[in-house]
Formats: sequence, C-alpha cells, structure tokens
Amino acid sequence: MNFQQLRIIRETRRQDFNLTEVANALYTSQLGVSKHIKDLEDELGIEIFLRRGKRLLGLTEPGKELAEVVDRILLDTQNLRRIADQFASRETGHFVVATTHTQARYALPQIIKWFKTDYPRVHLALHQGSPGEIADLLVSGEADVGIATEKLDLVPELVTFPFYHWHHALIVPYGHPLLQVGELTLEVIGEYPIITYQEGFTGRTLIDKAFADAGVVPDIVLSAIDADVIKTYVELELGVGIVASMAYDASKDRNLALIAAPQLFPRSTTRLAVRRGIYLRSYALAFIEKVCPDVGEERLKAAIQKQNGSD
Repeated sequence: MNFQQLRIIRETRRQDFNLTEVANALYTSQLGVSKHIKDLEDELGIEIFLRRGKRLLGLTEPGKELAEVVDRILLDTQNLRRIADQFASRETGHFVVATTHTQARYALPQIIKWFKTDYPRVHLALHQGSPGEIADLLVSGEADVGIATEKLDLVPELVTFPFYHWHHALIVPYGHPLLQVGELTLEVIGEYPIITYQEGFTGRTLIDKAFADAGVVPDIVLSAIDADVIKTYVELELGVGIVASMAYDASKDRNLALIAAPQLFPRSTTRLAVRRGIYLRSYALAFIEKVCPDVGEERLKAAIQKQNGSD
C-alpha cells in the first residue's frame, strides 16, 4: 500500500469514477491508475469499486468505508506538513480563503487589509466561487477557510461558525413608485419586475422562500452573482433590485435609493467554514478569530476535531 494508491482512490471519487480524468489530474497514465487500483484491491482482498466491464460505476460497501479512511489518512498527511511548517517558520506560509463575490467585495476588505499588515510574509490567496465550489475546495484541502451564506452548514465534512447576520433590502431609482408606498408587502413588490441574485448565491434561497410563503410568484427578469451588476440594471430601470443590505453604499450608489425591508425577508447568516480534522497554523487561527471573535481558539479546535454528525 502506498500514498499514490490512496490518492487515486480519492481522486477517482472526485472525478466521478472517470479514470481518464483521474490520470490527467494526477499526471499519470490511465493504465497506471488501473494497475494501482487492482494492486490495492488484491492486497486488501476486497473490491473497492463497482464495475461494468472496464468502467467504474461507484463504490462497493467496503469501498465506501475504505474511502472514509483514505480521506482521513490523506488529511492527516497534510496536517503533518502543516505542523512541521508551523514550527519551522511561524510567520511564513500560504493561506487560501475561498469566498463569494459579495463577501470579498463588501465584508472582507478590512479583514484582509489587517491580515496583510500583521502577516506580511504569508501569501494570502482569495478565491471567489459559488458556495458549492467553496465547499468542494474546503473538503479537498485546496482552501483553508471558506466564507459564504449558502450551503456550507449543510456539508458534513465542514464545521461552521456565524460571521455576521444581515437582511435583504430593495433598491430602486429615485422617483420609483415603491418609495411612496406606505406599507410595503411582497404582494406589492411582486407587481414589478425583479432583479436579484442567481440561485445559490447570497441568500437567494430565503428570497424565494419568502415569496413562496406569501403565495406570490415574482417576475425575476434578471439574476446575477454580483450586486454591482444588479445595481447597474436597476439604474437602467429594468426592475426592482433585491440585494444584501451591505451591498448598498449611499456615497457611491447616488442614483439609487435603499428601502429597508427586514420584516419581509428572513435574516441571513454568513458563515465561516473549515474542514473537520484539519490542522490550522497560527495565522489561520488568528484570521478566524478576527472574523468570528466570539468563537475562541479552544472552542474552535474542539469543534474541528469532532467527527461528522457529532455536533
């Protein structure tokens, strides 16, 4: 048994059991991948994968249990390197934060500025993506920390902590009829075309739920992952915008008016997530404590070490 065999088992699941993609991802040949799998199965005396001819279809029952152990072994291997790096060079390293556009644009700039000032020798990479992509980066070990509003708390391999709470709000051009409405309701808003976030981004699930609960079918004429894009088309009077309230800046969005509506939409929570079982270096812990000051290092470490489903 060797680490390359374990990497192949993990990568085969990631690549949806396509051995050509596994070989490409690991810079080896498909023949070599197949041989490694066969050698490991022979050594262990079990079949790891379900097959139809030469094609892999999924994991067998023993293969599912083995895959969990493989993930733990490879994660612990990463942790060994992190521990060595921590004590060899405390103030240097590579730190990857995966987040959405909204968080990178509106919630994180001052925190990133603080981090770069306090840890100038740590290379910080900020990766933007969808909540699903962020979760995948965390689970695979390609990102150290993830920040998003959607999905992260639903992934069993991750532990999450609340960053901050917020509400959606409406944005309209000055002079819009909604600015004259006394009691704003979802029924009234539903009479206008709506521009808001793409599904899966920035609390869109809660927007859809609010309209559904009110029995209103909104006319969503445009959706985007970027609040700045939403604001652009609202300025062109193509619809009423529904955005995260922190995305509105009165000094910059001078052509738009904000209508706060916390009573109409459920409260959203942006969360910070890390992979369970991961070893975090000192600068990563400091970043997390800056984002989530109420967590505390001991609680954070204890939560990370809990097994899936033990919260």
